[in-house]
Amino acid sequence: MKNTQKPAYGGQAVMEGVMFGGKHHTVTAIRRKDNTIDFFHLPKKSRPILQKLKKIPFLRGVVAIIEASANGSQHLTYSHERFDIDPADDEEIEAEKVSKSTLIMSVAAIGVLSFIFSKFIFTLIPVFLAALTKPIFPSDVAQVLVEGLFKLILLLGYIYFISMTPLIKRVFQYHGAEHKVINAYEKNLELTVENVQAMSRLHYRCGSSFILFTVVVGVFIYMFVPTDPLWLRVVNRLALIPLVLGTSFEVLQLTNKLRNVPLLRFLGYPGLWLQLLTTKEPDNEQVEVALASFNELLKVEKQKEEQLNLENIG
Repeated sequence: MKNTQKPAYGGQAVMEGVMFGGKHHTVTAIRRKDNTIDFFHLPKKSRPILQKLKKIPFLRGVVAIIEASANGSQHLTYSHERFDIDPADDEEIEAEKVSKSTLIMSVAAIGVLSFIFSKFIFTLIPVFLAALTKPIFPSDVAQVLVEGLFKLILLLGYIYFISMTPLIKRVFQYHGAEHKVINAYEKNLELTVENVQAMSRLHYRCGSSFILFTVVVGVFIYMFVPTDPLWLRVVNRLALIPLVLGTSFEVLQLTNKLRNVPLLRFLGYPGLWLQLLTTKEPDNEQVEVALASFNELLKVEKQKEEQLNLENIG
């Protein structure tokens, strides 16, 4: 079976665990304090409008990112609440919560708002820093390049410094485990710890690559708009965020399709290089958690497909 015939599964690292998403479900597995593995299931709701929007180039990337932020925040919340808590205390966690529907909507909204806020910060700070260099680099082209350089330095510096904390380092290890599982699956290997550990911790379709592409794509797009006056520069940077995100998503998809073309696979290398910072080599126990999450997802996805087939027959 060729890789292009396989479903494109994705995921993200969470606190002491990994989330994987498929067509119908997202599943998180986490290692609990007593060394057991727990699961969190989140079925994907059918939203016809979003499905139509996801078919429109450039717009589909923005929709997918917002949806991923909303869903991912719920998995992160689940893992954060439980990874260092004894399973016997889970009932207390549930008792402290408001109604489940209200909680889910609140967490999803916070996830989307957090993404938007961080995007604003990483977009605007380089603008003001570049503006300070206007006497040295007065031209529009030079200002755009300097702005892109500041944005890249800010991005790499931020990732590097948070990766030095023990907690984030473990999250990055689980990120590496997630990639290794996907790579093993796409190579049709038996999903064992040994086979998964032999895989690369890097993957062309990673969100880390997407973040880097927003920097590069932004430089090209900003070349077509003025940098003066400063207030106009700020406005057009904010207004162009959807275009930058949508175009970066298309570039990410393109590099993934070209990764097996010898002369063109290098287009995805910058994103892979960034993953050297955002992923770490996992240990066997972390790979076990990632495998548990992925196998659980495959199981529930198969059950859903069988259910749909029966409904169609009926």
